[in-house]
Amino acid sequence: MKPPVAPEAGQAPIAGDAQPAVSVCPVVTLRKRSDFLRAARGRRQVAAGFLLQARRRDPAEPAEAPIRVGFTCSKKLGNAVVRNRAKRRLREIARATLPQQGRTGWDYVLVGRPGETATQPYATLLEDLEMALRRLHGARR
Repeated sequence: MKPPVAPEAGQAPIAGDAQPAVSVCPVVTLRKRSDFLRAARGRRQVAAGFLLQARRRDPAEPAEAPIRVGFTCSKKLGNAVVRNRAKRRLREIARATLPQQGRTGWDYVLVGRPGETATQPYATLLEDLEMALRRLHGARR
């Protein structure tokens, strides 16, 4: 017997599907330099593979999405190949973690670290982001 296949985005769930619907917040990528600079003035949490900067958006700002995230890797990380690999890894851990553990109305920026972001195991980066979010939002465990 084949296991049930999850429906594609925008499709109705299969009748008799036993999986509960998980409510996740949409995540939008930051594009404007001013948003990155505002996040840099907010809270910071250092992890082994990256630096997490975060801030709660003002209610007066236009709320285009509940959670916004940005990624940055400077030339200190290495050449373009290394920087792109580091950004791909940061995007993937953010895609896997922020919809469930991020807070609505917050901006997050993940900053790559030289020699760490591109070489850390993926599972370690995921754990680091989960821990950084817990510490950032006050649940210290």
